[in-house]
Amino acid sequence: NWSGSLIVASLTGAFGSSFLYGYNLSVVNAPAAFIKKFYNETWERRYSFSVEESTLTLLWSITVSIFAIGGLVGAIIVTPIVKFFGRKCTLLLNNVFAVTAALLMSLSLSAGSFEMLILGRVIMGVDAGISLSALPMYLSEISPKEIRGSLGQVTAIFICIGVFTGQVLGLPEIFGQEFRWPYLFGAIIVPSLIQVVILPFLPESPRYLLLEKHNTSKAEKAFQTFLGKEDVSHEVEEVLAESRVQRNTKLVSVLQLLRTRAVRWQVITVVITMACYQLCGLNAIWYYTNSIFSEAGINHKTIPYVTLSTGAVETVAAVFSGLVIERLGRRPLLIGGFGLMVVFFAVLTVSLTLQKTVHWLPYLSIFCILAIIASFCIGPGGIPFILTGEFFQQSQRPAAFMIAGTVNWLSNFTVGLLFPFIQGGLQTYCFLVFAATCFAGATYLFFVLPETKNKTFNEISQAFAKRNKVSLEMQEMNHCSGERKSSSEQESNFTSSVDNGETKKGIV
Repeated sequence: NWSGSLIVASLTGAFGSSFLYGYNLSVVNAPAAFIKKFYNETWERRYSFSVEESTLTLLWSITVSIFAIGGLVGAIIVTPIVKFFGRKCTLLLNNVFAVTAALLMSLSLSAGSFEMLILGRVIMGVDAGISLSALPMYLSEISPKEIRGSLGQVTAIFICIGVFTGQVLGLPEIFGQEFRWPYLFGAIIVPSLIQVVILPFLPESPRYLLLEKHNTSKAEKAFQTFLGKEDVSHEVEEVLAESRVQRNTKLVSVLQLLRTRAVRWQVITVVITMACYQLCGLNAIWYYTNSIFSEAGINHKTIPYVTLSTGAVETVAAVFSGLVIERLGRRPLLIGGFGLMVVFFAVLTVSLTLQKTVHWLPYLSIFCILAIIASFCIGPGGIPFILTGEFFQQSQRPAAFMIAGTVNWLSNFTVGLLFPFIQGGLQTYCFLVFAATCFAGATYLFFVLPETKNKTFNEISQAFAKRNKVSLEMQEMNHCSGERKSSSEQESNFTSSVDNGETKKGIV
């Protein structure tokens, strides 16, 4: 099922999208001291006095956290963009944001303007907000249902690779030096250019072409390219069957989706899963890593190299998840990942609290950090994006990704804003807050989440029908209400796409 075009599309799409998201999460860590010095020198040159420590801290906090604000903007504007331009073209056009951000950030030192760096972080956040919705949407629509989970996990794998790459390039021997840190941001251009060169030669999403553009010939060619076979009549009919259920392909707005009873529990599940994805405490783990390694007696100069182990474990765990997700399913990996995080957060709390009394406990803390990262990447790190693509029909999917992206970025910003206060008030016990979040998420998913492995979009909708207290027929009616096209228009759309024996209308 893994054709060459499918592999190239997933790797190219992820390299220019989710890779950059992961890269920009870690790239600011290594040059933090040099960037703060640049801020101070720029301030002195402008105002003839040194910046106050509180002001410098504020500027740095804005630089780091404003990435999430840009991501929120990107998540909000992605729906009309994917509707008008399509999934593939959205990924291509999104590189304009990435290249612009890279130029602003990499030239900020020579221009003597820290505002350029902050503005670049905002624009880079917009790029990430768009890509984290458009990429999973594209991957879920080009892949056969038998490997939809594995292909969707490519998003998480490249986020991890991006984090690890940012750590490697930030080493002192490479770009982690006072006058080399702008190259860390200039490197963003490379994945963008690679995507711009390769992706135009690959087809648009066949589901988008068939259901939203009503271009049967292009959709068939896209299916043939991605599936690597000539006879794609079964795949085309499967998509048309979904379209007959929907009765129309007009995009549903966010407000309409929230009001649709037939997808109420799908929306709730996506919101809770995405919130737990950000609020589970992994950002806090990155915050604590250096201090825990220092407590373990590791030399300060070697800590950056030891920190690479976290990025390596993250990448290996994400790859492992991609290999086993179609065997084990989404449900066990997601619930199991959150469950393991609860256990290791509890052990980490104990080891951090007592590590000064027992000499070997700091090493247990290191193990717990790596175990928490691995547990996150096995399930919670990528599956929420896959589920968002699987839960909703074609016309609902952009609005669903907009909701998921908004929750994702708001939760990201909330963690960055509140964690210093939580950590200051609870000290090492702050991890119990994250353990409680993971436990609540795992409990909800255990009772609500159905397995979606190897299921069509209609079968997944049927799995939620009982919980939504509607029959499949009522789901169809709810989806169609207020947006139904005329019967003659529907007939013209489908008669041109299927054989005479397939033009019989379904009865709701």
